Amino acid sequence: MPTYLSPGVYVEEMEAGARPIEGVGTAVAAFVGLAGAGPFNAPTLVTNWSQFTGTFGDFVEGSYLHHSVYGYFQNGGGACFVVRIGANGAASPAAKGELTASTGAAASVDAFRVQALAEGPDGNDISVEVADSTTEGAAEDAFKVVVKKGGKVEETFDNVTSKKGRQNVVTVVNAQSKLVRLEDLGVTAEKVSRGTVALGGGGAPAPHRLAPDDYVGDSADRTGFGGLEAIDEVTMVCVPDLMSAYQNRTLDLEGVQAVQLAMIAHCELMGDRVAILDPPPGLNAQQIKEWRVDKVGYDSKYAALYWPWVKVFDPASGTNTFVPPSGHVAGIWGRNDDSRGVHKAPANEVVRGAINLEINITKSEHDLLNPVGINCIRAFPGRGIRVWGARTLSSDPAWRYLNVRRLFNYLEESILNGTDWVVFEPNDYALWAKIRRTIAGFLVNEWRKGALFGLTPAEAFYVKCDSETNPSEGIDAGQVVCEIGVAPVKPAEFVIFRLSQFSGGTSLVNE
Repeated sequence: MPTYLSPGVYVEEMEAGARPIEGVGTAVAAFVGLAGAGPFNAPTLVTNWSQFTGTFGDFVEGSYLHHSVYGYFQNGGGACFVVRIGANGAASPAAKGELTASTGAAASVDAFRVQALAEGPDGNDISVEVADSTTEGAAEDAFKVVVKKGGKVEETFDNVTSKKGRQNVVTVVNAQSKLVRLEDLGVTAEKVSRGTVALGGGGAPAPHRLAPDDYVGDSADRTGFGGLEAIDEVTMVCVPDLMSAYQNRTLDLEGVQAVQLAMIAHCELMGDRVAILDPPPGLNAQQIKEWRVDKVGYDSKYAALYWPWVKVFDPASGTNTFVPPSGHVAGIWGRNDDSRGVHKAPANEVVRGAINLEINITKSEHDLLNPVGINCIRAFPGRGIRVWGARTLSSDPAWRYLNVRRLFNYLEESILNGTDWVVFEPNDYALWAKIRRTIAGFLVNEWRKGALFGLTPAEAFYVKCDSETNPSEGIDAGQVVCEIGVAPVKPAEFVIFRLSQFSGGTSLVNE
C-alpha cells in the first residue's frame, strides 16, 4: 500500500476487475521433408513462398516437400515451420528415363517415365526396351517391356498395353518389377513407340537411406518433428515426404506406420496440434478402407486422414504429377480459420491448384469411407475439387469432428496464456471472482462469434470457481481450481429434408 505523508491529491492506477484473454493463433503448420538446400533439422519459420525457395531451394524431383508448402500457401496458409531432414545424405533420385508414345505420323510426346528402384550406382546400367508383343493373339496395341541390367535380360512383361485395365503396363510393371517403376504422365497415346531407354545415374555413391528415426527425430537434439516440441505456435504437423520414401521403397508400410504413429504421439503429447496424415498412393476405395481399418487402425482425436492424392503441375519435370494432399489441406485449414473461424469445419472448401484426383469415387464408395474417419476429396461438376469430410480418427463420438478438437485446442491454449497473472495471487474469494469474470468475458466473445451452441451465454458455457471447487485442502496445497464447460457447435454433416404429399386445402398449415 502507498504511504501518504503530506496533504494533497494523489492519482493511482488500479487494475480492472477482469483481464482480457487474447485468442492464440490456430493455423501454423509444420512440414518435415527433403530439400536441396537449407539447414538440417532446424525448424525454420517461413512466411511466404519466396522466402521458402530462398532458404530451401527450388523444386526437387522425387520430393513432395516443395509441392506441399506451395499448396499450403496457395490455399490460404500463413506462416509455417519447415524441418529439412536427411543430414547424413538424403535419398537421392534414382536413375530415370522416358518412354514415348506416338500420337501422330511423326510427332511424339512423353507417355511414361521410367525410374530405377535402386539408388546410386545400383540403379545404373539398366535399360528398358519396348518391343512388339510375342503373345499369340495379342491385341494390336499390345507390346512387350524388357528390362535389362548390364546387357542381360532380367525381367520381361509381355502383352501389356497403355490402356486401363489388368494389363495396363504401369499396373503390371509396378506390381512385379524389382528393378524399375513406371509413372503414367497422363498422355492419351495410340501406340507406344518401340525402342530402348537407358537409365544412367551418374555413378554417385549410394546415400544414407532415411529410416523412421530420421523423420521422428529427438526433442533433445531438435531433430525431425521431435524438434517441434520447442515450437508452441505449431497447430498442424505434415510429413509429405514420408510417401516419397515409400514410393522409392526406402520405407515399407510398417515404416510408414511407425512414423505416423510417432506423429500422432507427438500431437497427443503436445495437446495443441493435429497431425494431417497422408495415405499410400495408388489405392482404390476398398483398399484405402482396408489399410485404414485392418492394417493401421489409428484411433486418435489428434489426427486426421485425407484421401486421395491430388494432381498438380510439377515444375521440376514440367509435367503434371500426383502429390499427397496434406499440404493443400493444411492451407485450407488456415483459410477456413481466417474467413470463418476455427469453430467452422474445414470442409466443403475448394482445393486450389488441384488439376484432378488420383481416383474419383462414387457416393456409395464414400459411404464406406466416411464412417471410418477417411476425409475424402471429391470432384463435383461445376463446383471444382473440394474437401468433403471433417472427421478425426477417433472412435469417441464426442471427438468425432475435427472442428471440435481444434476449437478446444484454441480455447485451452488461449485460457492458459491469458491467465498467467493468477500464479502466486492470494487464493481467496476475490481471486476466484476475477478468474470467473476473465474467463466468462473471453467465452462470451467466442459465443458471439458463433463458436458455441446456445441462445444465451448461460446455454453456451459455464465457469465455476468458488469454495466448492476450492476446498481448504486444495488451498493448503497451493491450488486454485476452475471448472469450465462449453457447448461447441457441430457441423451439419448430414442435411435432411423430409418431403411429404398432402391434399391441398386441408388444415395442415405451417405450425
